[in-house]
Amino acid sequence: MKLIECVPNFSEGRDKQLIDEIVRDIASVEGIRVLDIDPGVDTNRTVVTFVGEPEAVLEGAFQGIRSASQRIDMRHHTGAHARLGATDVCPFVPVTGVTVDECIDLAKRLGDRVARELGIPVYLYEKAASRPERRNLADIRSGEYEGLAEKLEDPDWAPDFGEAVFNERSGATVIGVREFLIAYNVNLNTRDRKLAHDIALDIREKGRAKRDENGKIIRDDEGKIARTPGLLQECKAVGWYMEAFDCAQVSINLTNYHVTPVHKAFETVVEEAAKRGLRVTGSELVGLIPLEAILEAGDYYLKRQGKPTGYPENERIRMAVQSLGLSELSPFEPEKKIIEYCVQDPDKETLAGMRICDFTDLLSIDTPAPGGGSVSALAGALAAGLASMVAHLTAGKKSYEDVRERMLVLPEEAQKLKDKLLLAIDEDTRAFNAVMDAYRLPKKSEDQQKVRKKAIEEAMKHACRIPLNVMELSYQALRLCRETEEKGNKNSQSDAAVGVLMAQAAMQGAALNVRINLKDLEDQTFQDEMNKAVNILLKKMEEQSGTNG
Repeated sequence: MKLIECVPNFSEGRDKQLIDEIVRDIASVEGIRVLDIDPGVDTNRTVVTFVGEPEAVLEGAFQGIRSASQRIDMRHHTGAHARLGATDVCPFVPVTGVTVDECIDLAKRLGDRVARELGIPVYLYEKAASRPERRNLADIRSGEYEGLAEKLEDPDWAPDFGEAVFNERSGATVIGVREFLIAYNVNLNTRDRKLAHDIALDIREKGRAKRDENGKIIRDDEGKIARTPGLLQECKAVGWYMEAFDCAQVSINLTNYHVTPVHKAFETVVEEAAKRGLRVTGSELVGLIPLEAILEAGDYYLKRQGKPTGYPENERIRMAVQSLGLSELSPFEPEKKIIEYCVQDPDKETLAGMRICDFTDLLSIDTPAPGGGSVSALAGALAAGLASMVAHLTAGKKSYEDVRERMLVLPEEAQKLKDKLLLAIDEDTRAFNAVMDAYRLPKKSEDQQKVRKKAIEEAMKHACRIPLNVMELSYQALRLCRETEEKGNKNSQSDAAVGVLMAQAAMQGAALNVRINLKDLEDQTFQDEMNKAVNILLKKMEEQSGTNG
């Protein structure tokens, strides 16, 4: 999945109908999921959060900016928050499967389109900034809307896109790219806000002001406050008292969780709290968190317990939630708090997500799919699961110290294979359905026949590649099963042996699917290449399976 978050800030927070109309225009783009709408009356500003794949997010952002330009007149706008235009700022945030550079490209494409089609000057900021002095949003927004006309007359502040002409109605828009911001609060067993803030001063990147023996703030020769750097980079923090929960909290913004992950922030607060005679009782997430961040936390605590790194996703999440105390103040619901889960369609059931009995029932009736291809993928996933199981049952045993290090990491390999093979259950069925769709294309005219023939050929090729991939993945699972059979816990040797049999069945079944799909293809070169690949894998399977006699 390629997933980008977009968080446009619109200069309207009081007119609900107007806000709803802007959000409606964003949500009208296919593939967009609006996750949050946060209007502020005093700020007269609304923050909208939506996600989707890159092109959908690009279009959704443009439609939101266009809608705001039609509905918001900055000549009549007042509010407590600094602002430059009807759409004040519009950042792209990479979430899953997308690089910062890809998001920068989107930001530039959006800026160009907004300037050309809407006549709104555009500045680029943060990671998309055209030069260092434009990285900081506050610097770009200095002078706000009221000072924009004069600012545009300064050649140093010519917009990155569009002409240096003041748009009275819409002002200017700032578009950029930033990392995902995780808003995270750590709970303390005290009501004392000052103690919480004292911890915040020690952990935040900015740190605290240096003071002399009289408590007076020390300044350098230029008059700037001298500071003692904080313990955590990419971290902003304050301390406050939450009346609703009757406790003080260290409120943290992690501006780059790749630099300072959630679990590191939590453990640092635990250490600093202990120095002050306090205890951390739990924590809470404000808003959403990327799946990667919560999984990293789960892995961290599993590793601290001496457990292997390879656990299923839901168990890694459970470990993170329990270890961080994320359910202390309110239940932590993954489907509402993890951004990737929020975008999943709850009504779209997958074969891999079915109960075993439901999958088997569907398999047993007169529908051509799911069929042998999906079953082969399932067999491979079961093999990988058994390899992981035996490694887990080996890693903690004293009599297997010589293979402990290997058994600690083997489950992670097995889990990745298992997850890929589970995806292949549905991929195989989708590939079959695509072939059927190609056969249903019209064929009345000569042109239609050519289009249909080409579509069938391409769909059939894809239907060959899926089971070949199942073969390759299942061979890796076979190797892991053989390794655990040879080196693993002898009490689980039969489990590893069953894994070997399942991997063999997966490979042989997938080979049958490749070959049956090849027979109707006209591309002889493709047929030869696929047959060669199948034969190589089957030979490797025989060699691997015969290593123990």
